[in-house]
Order: sequence, then C-alpha cells, then structure tokens
Amino acid sequence: MKNQEFYFIKYEHRRPPEPLKNSIFLEFFWQVLACLSLILGGRYLYWRWMYSLNYDALWLALPLVIAETLAYNGLILFFVNLWKTEDVPIGSPPEKISDCALDDSLEERKISVDIFFATYNEDPELVRLGIQDAKKITYPAPIDIKIFVLDDGRREEMRRVAQEEQVLYISRENNIGFKAGNLRNAMDHTSGDFIVIFDADTRPFPTILTNTLGYFRDPSVAWVQTPQWFYDIPEGVALSAFLEKSFGILGKTLGKTIERILGPVQLGYDPFVNDPKMFYDVIQRRRNWANAAFCCGAGSIHRRDAIMEAALKSYSSTVTNDFERTLKKLKRRTKDKEIPPILLAAMRGESVHANEFTPYKFHVSEDIYTSLIIHADRERGWKSILHPRVESKMLSPQDLLSWTIQRFKYAGGTLDIFFHDNPLFRKGLSLPQKLMYGATFYSYFGCLWNLLFLAAPIVYFFSGVSPLAAYDLDFYLHILPFLISLELAMLFGTWGIASYQARASYLSFFYVNLKALYTVLRGKKISFHVTPKDRQSGRHLRLVWPHITLIALTLLGIGYASFSYFYLKTDYTLLGIISNSFWGLNNVLALSLILRAAIWNAD
Repeated sequence: MKNQEFYFIKYEHRRPPEPLKNSIFLEFFWQVLACLSLILGGRYLYWRWMYSLNYDALWLALPLVIAETLAYNGLILFFVNLWKTEDVPIGSPPEKISDCALDDSLEERKISVDIFFATYNEDPELVRLGIQDAKKITYPAPIDIKIFVLDDGRREEMRRVAQEEQVLYISRENNIGFKAGNLRNAMDHTSGDFIVIFDADTRPFPTILTNTLGYFRDPSVAWVQTPQWFYDIPEGVALSAFLEKSFGILGKTLGKTIERILGPVQLGYDPFVNDPKMFYDVIQRRRNWANAAFCCGAGSIHRRDAIMEAALKSYSSTVTNDFERTLKKLKRRTKDKEIPPILLAAMRGESVHANEFTPYKFHVSEDIYTSLIIHADRERGWKSILHPRVESKMLSPQDLLSWTIQRFKYAGGTLDIFFHDNPLFRKGLSLPQKLMYGATFYSYFGCLWNLLFLAAPIVYFFSGVSPLAAYDLDFYLHILPFLISLELAMLFGTWGIASYQARASYLSFFYVNLKALYTVLRGKKISFHVTPKDRQSGRHLRLVWPHITLIALTLLGIGYASFSYFYLKTDYTLLGIISNSFWGLNNVLALSLILRAAIWNAD
C-alpha cells in the first residue's frame, strides 16, 4: 500500500493536545467533593442495608445491594487513584551515560539508545512511516541512536523496507512469547543503555528523547511512559451541518440554536471512545505520587539495566520456588527427610531448564506484568514515571471488531495476572502501589455488578417486583445527595476532559469483560491477537446483540409498566416507574454508544 492510500494521511496536520494544567484550587475542590461523595455514599449504603431492603423479594434485593456495595468499593479505589497530581520534575537532557548512574564508575561515553519497532503482520509501508519519523529524532548532545525493526512475521518485504531506510532488521525462527518474546530476542542482539519501544503504527515526534531522558538522571528510574495519542480519531460533524444536510436552512438554524445553548455538538466524534486522555492524563498521571504508573508498551523508554536486573531476580525466584515445590512433593511421596545430594542437584538443574529467562514476561499483557515485577523489587527501589506530554502518535481501532479484539486482550490478560500472580499478595509492593494496581484489576470485575445494574430495572418493569421496600421520599433523600455530590466530584476531578463518555463506555464494556472473565476462569489461555491497523469492512451488529437485547427490553419494559399502571391498574407505583425509567434510560444512553460504534461507517 502506498502512503497516499492510507486513510489517515488526511489527518497528518493534527497536533496533540497539551497536558491538563494542574491547579491547586481545582484539586482542593475535587478532594473536598470526593470526601463528601464517599461520606454520602456510605450513608446511602448504610440506609440501603438497614432500612430499604424488600424482604419479600430478597432474591432481587440482596444481589442488587451487594452490587451497589461492590461498586462503591470500586469508587473508593478510583478516588484514591485520582487523589492528587504530582508530576516528576524533568532534569536537563544528560550528555554522558555517567549522568544517569548512581556513581562515577561508568566511563565517560556517549549515551546509546535502541529504538524498537515491534511488528508481526502490519503493512511494511505503515512501519516505514514510523521509521522515517524516528530518523528525525533530535537531541542536544551527541548520542548513539540505532533503529531496529523487530519482525515476528519474517517477511521479505519488511526486511527490504528496513534495508531501504538503512535501519537494522531482527527476526527469529519462532513466535514464542509473542511480543514479549520478540522484545527479549531483540535484547539478546542489542546493547543500548536505553530502549524505546514502539508499535508498528507508532510515529514518534523529534522531541521524545530530549523531553524524557532527563528523568533518568535519577538512577532509580526504570522506565518512562509517554501518553499514547490517537491522531486518527473521527472528528464528527457539527450538529448544524448535519441538520442542514437533511433539512436545509431550517435545520441549520435549529442546529445553531441548540449549539448556542449547549455548546458545540459533534455527531460521530470518537465512536469507539478511543480517546486515551482520561487514562493517561488523569488515571496514569495521578499514579506518579505512588510510583505506580505502569508501562503500556508503545511510547515507553526503558533503562536496560533495570529490565535485566529485575528479570534475573524474577528468574532466580521462580527457579527457587519451583525447586522447593518439587522438593516438598518428593518428601511427601517418599517420606524421606534426607534427599541425596546428586538428586537435589538434578532437581535444581531441572528447575533451571524448565523456566524461561526473559526480560519481558511472556504474557498477553506483558507490559503491566513486567511493571509489577520491577515495582516489586523493593531492595532496588525502581521508579516509574508517566511523562504528561504526548511524544508520539498512533492509530486507533477503526471498527468494532478491532476494538473488541483489543479490549478482550486487555481484560483477559489483566484478569489472568490477577488469578495467577495477584499483585495484592506480591511481596515488595508498597501499600499505595497495591491500591493502584488493585484499582486496575478491580475495575475489570465491574462487569458482574454492571450486569445487575442493567438488568434490575428490566426485572421491575416486567414483574413489578421492587428491590426496595418503597420508592418514597426517604429513598430520594438518601440517593440524590450522593449522586449530585458524585457528579460534582467527577466534574472537578476530571476537569478539562469530557468524562461522561468514558464512564458510560465502562458500563457498555460489560459483555467483553464478562467473556474475558469466563475465559480465564475456565483456565483457557488468552490468545495474543494483533489489533488490526486497517479498517475492517462491514457492520458488526453481531458483536452487540446483548446490548441490543438490553436496550429493547428496557424500552419495552417502560411501555409495559406504564400501560399496566395507567390502564390495567396493577400493583406498580408511579414513583417506582419514574425512578426505574430514569435508571433504564440512562442505561440505554450508555449502551447506545457501542451500538453507534457497531453501525458507524467512516465513509
């Protein structure tokens, strides 16, 4: 494919947004409102457990109040994550490698940087664009920069692109460990002091090293993660332009009037909620104070010594634990307290050969897994940093199939780590780090209570059974203060970002996360699928059948309950119908986001 045929060429003029400005006044209001929200939320939950349960329908009342309690626990973790912004000062760009060392033992030589482009089946011409941008990287001092294409697809076309661009090409005979194995293999063939990891579609800016290597003047900094920015996110169409196209001048006038009242309204903007600003500029950035910002792969810069040192310690620990487990099993079976030295040596050798030494953990979520291992090395005290400024651009999933593959991989990989190497029980992590990692892992269990939140109003509409003893004034006096304070807290806590779409999409993730949870609990391996970089043709309604079903049942339920109350005079209550209708319509609005994505067409 020639460059001019890429769909994203028309977006080349776009520039990344500036990092959110840190305001002590906004942060103060956020913290006050967050505390108020949690107090009112605790008050509401106490009332729910003690005074509001419908004991005639505990089969519905009890699961729902448990779901509310679990969601409240997630809110606490989320608020801890967002508590404060504490950016790490950037040192001046180091000139020699000795500027980045703990002592003066290193020789006075130039810094060497290896830039890795990991690729498997992506278009070689796409990778070429990233290589060409990497060759434009500048630095205020003489340093040795080498660019490597890590081709796990073993393609002659990719080798030819590397040769034409005069960069180095590395491949291997197998795909063991997928991306992690690809990176490990590259480290065996390279020797740079620092490693910069890019995906096949990453396009670095010339400033990436100038603006990040200064952090490594602190010899305990293991890696720096820069925000990922998707420059191809659809901008959408202004409401006035859309209505003008459909209804002429009257439509344009109506659209302009609405926009004067509500502000700019863009139809079709970011249909897949790919904008990562919420994740990087708020969630990850506010983990700096706890030294818990984890690596996200593309756009990250790593100190080679930190990776290798952590890998050696992890490997040694794994071999030792494997040997001790085998020894205990042998003693139980043979009932011998003394094992012959020759057999012990053989067992140790078997443990060494049975475990793979790898700088990057062989896992579908190798980035966060490797981050856990490095953060847990308390003896060494490695630090991570989220650099707030965008230093590269990438492509976002442009269809629901690609989006689903990516989200399933994230969810499944994270849940697999939780069940098989739970960070809450990992020695070496500090309490703040455990809370931050815990917030990440806990969020993926939200699919369980979100499913209950989606189903509860539907149950009420068709059965008339309420989880509450009554929808009365007492209910509103407890829930409304909590909901209002929560919205205000989120407004100040995410100031500068339109957070509703991100929060609504979290509700719509329930099906993908449920599938991932079910897959992990069954013991099935989460396969590594490369997220497609090309738009997948067609509409993908089959991927959203649960969402369509829930939307249809909610809307039908509102009609059925209303008809039953007003015309059949059944046992529904007006406040019950109103409360559940607001609840159900909010669910419909949130689910409609992914429905819109399923039918969205770039053309």
